[in-house]
Amino acid sequence: MTLSHDLAGTGPSTVVLLHSGVCDRRMWDAQFSALAEAGHRVVRCDLRGFGETPIDAPHTHAEDVRDLLDHLGADRAAVVGSSFGGEVALEFAARHPERVAALALLGSGMPGMEPSAELEAWGEREDALLEAGDLDAAVELNVDTWLGPEAGEEARALVRRAQRHVFEVQLPVPDEHGPVDPEVTRDELARIQAPALVAVGAHDLPDFRAVADELTRLLPAARRLDLDWAGHLPALERPEETARLLTAFLAEALAPAAP
Repeated sequence: MTLSHDLAGTGPSTVVLLHSGVCDRRMWDAQFSALAEAGHRVVRCDLRGFGETPIDAPHTHAEDVRDLLDHLGADRAAVVGSSFGGEVALEFAARHPERVAALALLGSGMPGMEPSAELEAWGEREDALLEAGDLDAAVELNVDTWLGPEAGEEARALVRRAQRHVFEVQLPVPDEHGPVDPEVTRDELARIQAPALVAVGAHDLPDFRAVADELTRLLPAARRLDLDWAGHLPALERPEETARLLTAFLAEALAPAAP
């Protein structure tokens, strides 16, 4: 299966945008156009079970990304991931390091991440709402949790629509068609040599600030960026500012090496 995707720009470098687990490729509207205007060939995709990509078989998200790049004829790409998309980006970089020119990780998860008691309690609350059939309340729980204080109503409405669609698509899927859990060790992450931006919001959950701490230690070429205004989804909370910081990072990370 080829993931549903949009393509813009004709530059020499390919940039892949991987969405969070409560959204789909629409979350990148502002950054998609800005990065294309900055001279990149930009692709944003819906991972399986999100947006316009169905789930029809067991799958590994990172290998789906590889297949998409093969389909587009892109040998290497800079990979930008938000939250769950950051976890997928890290798995892809660990499995296929030669294909990753740079990583930008925004409020990223990471393979093998163990949830805190607070996050486990949140998951139990979501599960209870879903088991009770209260989809509306489960959606609002996600909207209220994952968007920071600067998110406007447009961003909240987008997450609300996307998260409801995720529930409607994924809840009926039998377990045997679900994703294969990534098996990426800390040692494998520590061998990722690509320049990496590790950005995290001051208003994000402690789990993701702890992930940013660990990724900053593990990734040899990591640069930490703390966003004092952001929650978990900076691309939706300050779209233009996030586009500018990604554009600046990629301009530096993808610049030709000096002779």
